[in-house]
Amino acid sequence: MASEVSRVAVITGVRTEAACLPGTSVHCSGADTDRAEALVARLVAEGATALVSFGLAGGLDPALRPGDLLLPDKVCFEDGTVLPVHAGWRAALLERGLRAVGGRILASRGVVADPAAKRCLFDCTGAGAVDMESGAVARSGLPFVVLRAVADPADRAIPAAALAGVGPDGAVRPAAVALRLLAAPWQLPALLRLATDSRAGLEALRGAVAGTPLDPPPFEDRKP
Repeated sequence: MASEVSRVAVITGVRTEAACLPGTSVHCSGADTDRAEALVARLVAEGATALVSFGLAGGLDPALRPGDLLLPDKVCFEDGTVLPVHAGWRAALLERGLRAVGGRILASRGVVADPAAKRCLFDCTGAGAVDMESGAVARSGLPFVVLRAVADPADRAIPAAALAGVGPDGAVRPAAVALRLLAAPWQLPALLRLATDSRAGLEALRGAVAGTPLDPPPFEDRKP
């Protein structure tokens, strides 16, 4: 089954998330759902046999705090669609010692920045968190798992300046953020809080993968 393992593709939104997996081939969408969908389609066409959605997520469940690790058992969509992760792969990660919260993660087509919107999505979907890559991964038709960590919690807003900070290749663009701050300097405290929250999430991801390989068990078939 070595061929299965070698063709596992990891999808993230930004390069800081990818840096948590040194020595692993990681593909960044630039935190854009259209690019994530195109990226997943290309990887499937090139022969990927399994996918991992990896990185930070926004908290929807008020009980989740920055740095909480997530290993959802389902990806849900706002249209009511619910797709399960590969149960055997998820179980194997837990058996290897990974400690994480289960439940649902919501696939979003955009950043959910407002606490009121987060509360609404939590009430409507029951998802504990939200991200922008898991939807494309879940709809690929391949076995997949999702490993995420909470950055911004449900009660925290994402400042508009932060949304300018990611390039199409997933690279951080501090100059673009600085320009936004010049026009709206009152966003600085919220931006600093987001940076602290994101560091907690990235540290949780690094700790999780340091002792737990993401390789899947052998697949008997392509069903989840």
